[in-house]
Amino acid sequence: MLIDQKVWVGNSDHPVYLLANKANRHGLIAGATGTGKTVTLKVLAESFSDMGVPVFIADVKGDVAGLSEAGVLNEDMKERMERFHLDENFSLSGYPVTLWDLFGQSGIPLRTTISEMGPLLLARVLELNELQSDVLSVAFKIADDQNLLLVDTKDLKALLTYINDNSKAFEADYGKISSATIGVIIRAIVALETQGGDQFFGETALSISDFLTLGEGGKGMIHILDSESLINNGKLYSTFLLWLLSELFETLPEVGDLEKPKMIFFFDEAHLLFKGTSKALLEKIEQVVKLIRSKGVGIYFCTQNPRDIPDGVLAQLGNKIQHGLRAYTPADQKAVKAAAESFRENPDLNSYETILNLGTGEALVSFLDEKGIPEMAEKISILPPRSSFTAITQDKRTLLIHASLLYSKYAKSFDPDSAYEFLSRIGLEAQAKKEQEKADQVAQKEAVKKEKEAQKEREKEARAKKRAVQSVGSTLLGTLGREAGKAAGGKFGKFGQRLGGNLGAQLGRSILGTLFKK
Repeated sequence: MLIDQKVWVGNSDHPVYLLANKANRHGLIAGATGTGKTVTLKVLAESFSDMGVPVFIADVKGDVAGLSEAGVLNEDMKERMERFHLDENFSLSGYPVTLWDLFGQSGIPLRTTISEMGPLLLARVLELNELQSDVLSVAFKIADDQNLLLVDTKDLKALLTYINDNSKAFEADYGKISSATIGVIIRAIVALETQGGDQFFGETALSISDFLTLGEGGKGMIHILDSESLINNGKLYSTFLLWLLSELFETLPEVGDLEKPKMIFFFDEAHLLFKGTSKALLEKIEQVVKLIRSKGVGIYFCTQNPRDIPDGVLAQLGNKIQHGLRAYTPADQKAVKAAAESFRENPDLNSYETILNLGTGEALVSFLDEKGIPEMAEKISILPPRSSFTAITQDKRTLLIHASLLYSKYAKSFDPDSAYEFLSRIGLEAQAKKEQEKADQVAQKEAVKKEKEAQKEREKEARAKKRAVQSVGSTLLGTLGREAGKAAGGKFGKFGQRLGGNLGAQLGRSILGTLFKK
């Protein structure tokens, strides 16, 4: 509940407030299942919305969307209102809500492009090892150098195939790229597609400015990401939220400390963000958490146990709300002790024992004061939310989705001319060139073959003509030789005529043959 630009979170023996100008110093909402973390989140979200601050919430259990409907004034709510002495200023009401869904089923489709996601975060989604991540980074570098736009998964697969087919050409500038490694990355992409992850990559991609909108009456829009199905893929869930933080960090200008935040970001099931995180990615997370405060964005991690948060990140969380923890094992006792020691000591309160004995709706809290110093730990009871405790119906959800002004902008996806289409054209051109070269070679061979056949035919005709001329000439010279021989041998009678004729004919043919050989 918002009072004098302060978030009234709950009561101890006095009202306890979270200061609006310290809300961008980040926070932690921790506690075991069923201790009231979701109610606390709703109370904070409502107050920030009343303040005119947009809010983003990941809805893991499907009940946060109840923020869109007013609560019910039943006996339980009346008892809560009496306990907190809530007057006429406290009225049950709903809040402006925009529903989102990476898969486009329970909310407006929420997309980004492969290029915007980047190789570091994408490697996490694909669960690649260090070597495979390096190769993916090289692929992105090649895409940048060749002005290839990576929009969706088919663009990335086309790029990797292109690199594999032309690895020798890239080796001098980018190093040796293993075909086996390329194959592993492509299989990981296909596995992501089978899980529906490919629906997240495409156009129209999310514009961060659409998250910084106000609803009716100047209230901050509460953007709720339906994560019931997404939570089954922890890598995709946490990577998306980290991408969103990175986009906010890179897009928003430096503003320093403001009277109120520009946006509040609630990261539910925060342990998934850090599970199996590489050193490089963890450093990026810590950097974003440290620096995004100066962009006016406050991040609130929601998790069961503070030990889920790395120390480098936990140290940045100035506003802490710790619900009950249970210590059934020595490891649990150690975790509770660590959680208790993270609070500023209160001489009138044993933090360890308090955390162990907190009931539902109770919490140990410490907020930053006006000077930015953590206040001493206090045990409080959390206020009730003004909106509904329960989930909304499917009909109400559908109505909310279609009533949003952003629905028409993001409802339908489109496939722009990107790397896949460009590389396909290159492939078709290369294939056409190869086919033309092959056709030219075949035509050339056919021409050579025909020329050889024509040459053989000409030689055959020449030989035939030669034989004909030889035959005619031989006959003519033979006849002349025979007649000459007869005339010469006539003096010796008929025998001499025959002998002279034969010798004359042979001599004539011999002379003709010698001439043709020459």
